Amino acid sequence: MHSLSYLLTVVLLCLSCTQVGTQTVPPKPKALTATNLQKLRWIEGSWRGSGDKQAAFFERYRFENDTTLAVDSLEGDKVTDTTLFVLKDGEFGGGSEGSRWVATSLDENSITFEPVTKARNSFSWRRETKDSWKAVLTWPATKDKPAGERVYQMERWPRQ
Repeated sequence: MHSLSYLLTVVLLCLSCTQVGTQTVPPKPKALTATNLQKLRWIEGSWRGSGDKQAAFFERYRFENDTTLAVDSLEGDKVTDTTLFVLKDGEFGGGSEGSRWVATSLDENSITFEPVTKARNSFSWRRETKDSWKAVLTWPATKDKPAGERVYQMERWPRQ
């Protein structure tokens, strides 16, 4: 009986060790205030997005107040979906369909979000000019797929 107990302990120890590499460390959110979010005001407006093998898409970014950024998906003039990013208790985050991301860095030209719940990819919004920016999505490797990146070019729409 003693050897069975020992074997069970070894098996459980081995299983727990193999899981260590698959666990994810929660991101460290950047402590932000409503004043900090003013740095992100450059993203306000309507945008046409395009990317590799991606049909054009349209989004509108608007601050509902000093602590809430709404991102509307558009088809024509119709809003088909809205995702909210909200500053709460010093964390700026948001998501949809059960997924959630939190901001881990913010400066005058970019913001980066890391996954918190039901998501694996990170993304950043990087200003290029007053009328263009890039959305960069990155995801880690899995046992079946390599790490990847997808870049979407965003241009102010309609062009002014």
